Amino acid sequence: MASFKIEGGHKLNGTITPQGAKNEVLQILCAVLLTPKRVVVNNVPDIIDVNKLIFILGELGVRVEKLSNNSYAFQADKINLEYLESTDFKRDGSSLRGSIMIVGPLLARFGKGYIPRPGGDKIGRRRLDTHFEGFIRLGAKFRYNKEEHFYGVEAEELRGVEMLLDEASVTGTANILMAAVLATGITKIYNAACEPYIQQLTKMLNLMGAKISGVGSNLLIIEGVNSLDGCEHNVLPDMIEIGSWIGVAVMTRSELTIKNVSWENLGQIPNVFRKLGIQLEKRGDDIYIPEQASYEIQNYIDGSVLTVADAPWPGFTPDLLSIVLVIATQAKGTVLIHQKMFESRLFFVDKLIDMGAKVILCDPHRATVIGQNFESPLKATKMTSPDIRAGISLLIAALSAKGTSIIDNIEQIDRGYENIEARLKSIGAKIERIKN
Repeated sequence: MASFKIEGGHKLNGTITPQGAKNEVLQILCAVLLTPKRVVVNNVPDIIDVNKLIFILGELGVRVEKLSNNSYAFQADKINLEYLESTDFKRDGSSLRGSIMIVGPLLARFGKGYIPRPGGDKIGRRRLDTHFEGFIRLGAKFRYNKEEHFYGVEAEELRGVEMLLDEASVTGTANILMAAVLATGITKIYNAACEPYIQQLTKMLNLMGAKISGVGSNLLIIEGVNSLDGCEHNVLPDMIEIGSWIGVAVMTRSELTIKNVSWENLGQIPNVFRKLGIQLEKRGDDIYIPEQASYEIQNYIDGSVLTVADAPWPGFTPDLLSIVLVIATQAKGTVLIHQKMFESRLFFVDKLIDMGAKVILCDPHRATVIGQNFESPLKATKMTSPDIRAGISLLIAALSAKGTSIIDNIEQIDRGYENIEARLKSIGAKIERIKN
């Protein structure tokens, strides 16, 4: 276990390059199981969740070659399916939410896929029904061991079918899509997620020889093929990390440039921050954030209080609502944060209230933030990171607070952010990792 010791209240300055997208790369790494050929993946972030998945792939028999700091080659030509029923896999797979996405590729290529109930963030219920209902529609038989919380699907042959997903689940769409590319016939997935991560996965699969149309829409049409080839794939910059760095700049009233952000894949993110009064400049493919003494939340045109709510793409990502909430504590004005998709993600606000923020937790899904316009700065405190996104939000709050804060359980932050303290130090932050 480790903690961060943060001396807040210092202005920062410099340039940051975002890491590769965590939520994309977890899908991409699972897709290497679909082919015995070599697959090269670039811009892979060095974070706990990704490294856990690479370890699981290695235990499955995938040959893993590290080409450079953030580039890997994978070859799944000698898969050890016995590992899937081992106690080691039940332990390894249960610690990572993203491990669920190995099931679709294994089912498609080998006729069976197993997974222990995945772990991950404690942010409320995250159903797996969408995944398994999709596999069943493709012709798989489902079984579940209640004692061991172990799921399995098996099929002699997958056949294309039309299906309407009960929710536009990103991981569910990815899993079913990967199963369908090797199925017999044509599969149509209605209400498919269309996030840039899914678009990236479909582009990669098509590069490998899949036949997928409707990329970027809510209807994916997959014409099954017999086999897939290798390819080289470049992972997008992480839009959640980009939003986090915007939060760092704003809360510390600092000038910051975020490099190579892939503007066309940011969706609503820049607009939502601008509604909070934050100045963002597009400079080529970079975001430039000038030093801002204050920022004022826009009301709606009728004068009513702004609501920032999450929604499936192209709506605002739920992963950035905690960042928006922290930023709003020092804005001028009031905003209602509505977290629709997860019922436990706002439970970190008590820590912000301890720091002096004026936040009213209306219910598990809504919080009203009354901004202080930096007239009542946050106070340093000792706190614990409950999940990845709340953890980075508390870190941002600590960077703005006067005094020295301690954040425990920072392994949660390490799950999603590569080498965060060194990168913060590079722009002038006073932060130290302490081993407990």
